[in-house]
Amino acid sequence: MAKLSVNINKIATLRNARGGNNPDVVRAAIDCERFGAQGITVHPRPDERHIRYADVLALKKVVTTEFNIEGYPDDRYMKLIAEVLPAQATLVPDAPDAITSNAGWDTIKHAALLTDVVSELRRHGARVSIFVDPVPRMVEGAARCGADRVELYTEPYAHEFNVDKSIAVKPYIESSRVAHEAGMGVNAGHDLDLQNLNHLVRQLPYLDEVSIGHALIADALYLGLENTIQLYLRACVH
Repeated sequence: MAKLSVNINKIATLRNARGGNNPDVVRAAIDCERFGAQGITVHPRPDERHIRYADVLALKKVVTTEFNIEGYPDDRYMKLIAEVLPAQATLVPDAPDAITSNAGWDTIKHAALLTDVVSELRRHGARVSIFVDPVPRMVEGAARCGADRVELYTEPYAHEFNVDKSIAVKPYIESSRVAHEAGMGVNAGHDLDLQNLNHLVRQLPYLDEVSIGHALIADALYLGLENTIQLYLRACVH
């Protein structure tokens, strides 16, 4: 099965909307792991509108599964990785004011930057994943930059899933094969949910991990967090 990493940004968004510490982000991460999640993902942004840098330091002390920190590789992000030493660092090309990720890296245009960043992150012991569109040449570019994995941006898949799921998944199958042939692992994330997740998992060869936040937390409002995580874990089975 593909591993499930739960992105807890939306839990922090809810906390920040009211102030105080309810819901408790650290407790939520512990519970996600207790309910079966195989990883915890966070994406701290410079304005700290959801996950705060202090949260990341606190989570370092309690996360016992795979800790994945996403972000744009500016100085603050690089210093955070050096301090926290997560299992995985996922590089995204987002501008500081982006609401959410909306495109993968151009690994050809930004090859020099990414090569230097990947080398530095690996010196800190992190497995490095580069967020890319499902385009084989971008996957190949990530391999040339030294990445350990790519994370395939799945919003286009989710958008097309209800139109024609076989066509929607086709570029992801090819990109996954290219990544595997280049010696990289494959992650996937963005807009995955209980309707479209299992088809992706069953169709993609070599899929290692999915990172899911918004849909999972939204489902948990109705179904409960423990039950929701169990449902997503079932959907991760090939």
